[in-house]
Amino acid sequence: MPADLVISPVELYDVILGMDWLSSYRVHLDCFRGRVVFERDAGKLVYQGVRPTSGSIVISAIQAEQLLERGCEAYLATITMTESSGEVVLQDIQVVQDFEDVFRSLKGLPPSRSDPFTIELEPGTAPISKTPYRMAPAEMAELKKQLEDLLSKGFIRPSVSPWGAPVLFVKKKDGSFRLCIDYRGLNRVTVKNRYLLPRIDELLDQLRGATWFSKIDLASGYHQIPIDEADVRKTAFRTRYGHFEFVVMPFGLTNAPAAFMRLMNDVFREFLDVFVIIFIDDILVYSRSPEEHATHLRLVLEKLREQKLFAKLSKCSFWQREMGFLGHIVSAEGVSVDPAKIEAIRDWPRPSSATEIRSFLGLAGYYRRFVKGFASMSQPMTRLTGKDVPFVWSQECEESFGKLKEMLTSTPVLALPDPGKPYVVYTDASGVGLGCVLMQEGRVIAYASRQLQGSERNRPTHDLELGAVVFALKIWRSYLYGGRVQIFTDHKSLQHIFTQPLLNARQTRWVEFLADYDLDIVYHPGKANLVADALSRRRVDSDRERGVEALVSEISTLRLCAISEEPLGLEAADQADLLSRIRVAQLSDQGLIDASQTVGSEYQVSSNGTILVRGRVCVPKDEELRQEVLREAHSSKFSIHPGATKMYRDLKRYYHWVGMKRDVADWVARCNTCSLVKAEHQVPSGLLQSLPIPEWKWDMITMDFVVGLPISRTFDAIWVIVDRLTKSAHFLAIKKTDGAAVLARKFVREIVRLHGVPASIVSDRDPRFASEFWRAFQTEMGTKVHMSTAYHPQTDGQSERTIQTLEDLLRMCVLDWGGHWADHLCLAEFAYNNSFQSSIGMAPYEALYGRPCRTPLCWTQVGERSMFGASFVQETTEKIRVLRLNMKEAQDRQRSYADRRRRELEFQVGDRVYLKMAMLRGPNRSIAENKLSPRFMGPFPVVERVGPVAYRLELPPIMSAFHKVFHVSMLRRCLRPSEEVVVEIPEDLQPDMTVPAVPVRILERRVKVLRNKRVPLLRVLWDCSGTEEQTWEPEAKMKLKFGKWFDKQAVE
Repeated sequence: MPADLVISPVELYDVILGMDWLSSYRVHLDCFRGRVVFERDAGKLVYQGVRPTSGSIVISAIQAEQLLERGCEAYLATITMTESSGEVVLQDIQVVQDFEDVFRSLKGLPPSRSDPFTIELEPGTAPISKTPYRMAPAEMAELKKQLEDLLSKGFIRPSVSPWGAPVLFVKKKDGSFRLCIDYRGLNRVTVKNRYLLPRIDELLDQLRGATWFSKIDLASGYHQIPIDEADVRKTAFRTRYGHFEFVVMPFGLTNAPAAFMRLMNDVFREFLDVFVIIFIDDILVYSRSPEEHATHLRLVLEKLREQKLFAKLSKCSFWQREMGFLGHIVSAEGVSVDPAKIEAIRDWPRPSSATEIRSFLGLAGYYRRFVKGFASMSQPMTRLTGKDVPFVWSQECEESFGKLKEMLTSTPVLALPDPGKPYVVYTDASGVGLGCVLMQEGRVIAYASRQLQGSERNRPTHDLELGAVVFALKIWRSYLYGGRVQIFTDHKSLQHIFTQPLLNARQTRWVEFLADYDLDIVYHPGKANLVADALSRRRVDSDRERGVEALVSEISTLRLCAISEEPLGLEAADQADLLSRIRVAQLSDQGLIDASQTVGSEYQVSSNGTILVRGRVCVPKDEELRQEVLREAHSSKFSIHPGATKMYRDLKRYYHWVGMKRDVADWVARCNTCSLVKAEHQVPSGLLQSLPIPEWKWDMITMDFVVGLPISRTFDAIWVIVDRLTKSAHFLAIKKTDGAAVLARKFVREIVRLHGVPASIVSDRDPRFASEFWRAFQTEMGTKVHMSTAYHPQTDGQSERTIQTLEDLLRMCVLDWGGHWADHLCLAEFAYNNSFQSSIGMAPYEALYGRPCRTPLCWTQVGERSMFGASFVQETTEKIRVLRLNMKEAQDRQRSYADRRRRELEFQVGDRVYLKMAMLRGPNRSIAENKLSPRFMGPFPVVERVGPVAYRLELPPIMSAFHKVFHVSMLRRCLRPSEEVVVEIPEDLQPDMTVPAVPVRILERRVKVLRNKRVPLLRVLWDCSGTEEQTWEPEAKMKLKFGKWFDKQAVE
């Protein structure tokens, strides 16, 4: 059966009435009036709640003034914070009770240690001595008292040292005075000790799994380290009552934190990261169980006793399950952050005007690089800052405001500090409060701000700005103490505080406080110091209800948390976002900051804090940021891959960094898209490589075909065969369809019959010459076949040039005498062989036969002379020598001319190169020219160098039909790493290196009239590897080449 009442172990309530009971009795809850209504048969039963009359009600100052005007009485009550009067009793603490001697007051000199404190000075430093500061009678009495105390303990002794620092007093919280030595002069000439302080995040990582904690703080830790006798005199200080020097390490020396840290590490080295972590004078003992903790605590205390190091019981905490340490809360659950430490950002009041929105967005926008989707997130508030826009705070604005505050204080914004790297602090003061930001390498570590209290509002600007610096150093002491700190302020005179001759009492105390830190104060304009400025000017929300915590005037520390390793996934930045991130990165470039502060330099700071040089934005030494600037200037939709010169000229108008021109050239050279698409606007690569000079006539020959001729006497092509030594040639009429067997018979009948078997043949890669039959035929005759480099016809330049001459001869024959070209071919061969050749200094006929050829023009000059005998042999041999000499001179001359317009280019095995696509070449080229296709493909690795200017490439299986050796002019170097490049190969690439265009449809028909001839034209839409193009083509040509497709189009 269902139960009406379930017994549960609830201690605070007798019975809980749930939804079932409330529904059964039709209960109505009126929370506004505080009523509960039950519906009964007799009517309604109403229970009226009574509001409490006691308790605190928070009202605003305006409401209080109105009540006073009505005659209400007011009483002033001061709320003070009191500490528990109960003192810690040592005998009540487990384990600690056995080490009463460790917690005794420090009296007498510390024992001699193996590593006393030393003060190393810069070479050539002379002793520094300053006149003592004047003191009031009360201070003089206090000085005499404290000197006697230090002398009685043995910490100081009378001195005759030439060194002498002045003394001053700083008032403590309890009203007493602390004696301080102004060691600023000594610190300036001291060689800094760069002993590395431990990383806070690494220390906290050691606490994983610990459940019990104890913290030990040494009593006057510095005074427990003796000074090396040779350096005691450097600590001397002057007073009205004498000249003294320290024999123990005093406060205020620049290397004191590093020396103390080294001592603690040496003492506890065997326990470090096992159950002890130490940061300067804070010792934390951690354990997994009470039994372990008792053992660990005993070992630590025994070590302190052994080394005669004394602790101050009132500053120690023992046997804790949760404890504050270095700005974190450590507990059994792990390491967490105190939520109160980010109050400066979280409690930012809701803006009530466009000016206050700009102040908040100025802070948020300064770190927009760490906030994903910043532009869209801040848009509702940004709209309210426009000109003539009424200020209406909507729900959308409230959500935007809350989300931005949440993002600013979440993990992607606040980072853990790295003690091994310098800190940067930005401070600012206004009439409202103090603000500061702790940064490292351009990343935010913490924010801090507080309102000015009472008389602080009456202080001069100089004191307020210095107070902001002191405020930052106090709240972040655990991070800044002992390390290098650079403080940026918008108050220019503050950078001279250490050399200022006259100081008031407040400034004197603060300067003494600053002496404990290794810091530089640098001027930075207020507009550039955006974040601290915004924090210092936060509006006080007087209408907002607050608890008692609102009475606390100062926040001690701020939240620290690790940067997420997850990629930020930033959206494409607009110009304002890019400039904002450049401005943030500039703050971490010390060289740039120093240059901007040099008097007379070309650097200046703009109104928004950006460092400029001659009006151009200085991009700091941030490789990622420079890469983004280059990417925007080269690959964005508004630039579209300009060349190196144009890109550099565009960039240098707005940006500046050293080596920009080199970076731009390197970026363009490494761009994969540019390498695939852009044409080469420089001289061809690869120097001219001449073929070897033959030893005898018709030893080495070249051959090629003339195709595309009209049919003449059944022939439609010419086979051109040329001797490389004499330049004599034979022109054989053939059919384009003749195979290798037909060519072989013709070769024997026309060439071998007249000149014998050649030693070598150079030809192109025509399928007939590359066939197995042709190769086997030449091998049987003992002839070596050499083919030109793939897609590089210049290899056989002799045949190419001869073919040009032959075509011109045939055109002139047909034009002068008409008829078929085949009828004039023999005359063209005769005219060619009997024409003077500059490369050999005579006509090919004379070079071949040893005498000029008889023609009707020169018959009488040749005459009838003996053409036999020894003289003829000697003359022939001499002509061969002359031919070879003339050819050598011609080659040298040709090489010198050609190399002027060429450049040398070499690759190494393993280099990756792009391969030029010989678009629209060969007999099977497409009608439409694919102008938008890439000019190159690849890249492919080089596997072998074949000759001086040819390389063998490793092609993918899809290109197995291609010849793998290419001339250097067909290649382009790939500079990008292989993992960043995807090999681009057109899917429809043909073996002749062409990408065919496919006709899609006919768009228009037109008839063009040429004299008495009418030519039908078609406007055709082509598909060129996914790119559509339109061209006008002759209808007859389209019908001949694409017959089936054309017939289908005609039917449609």
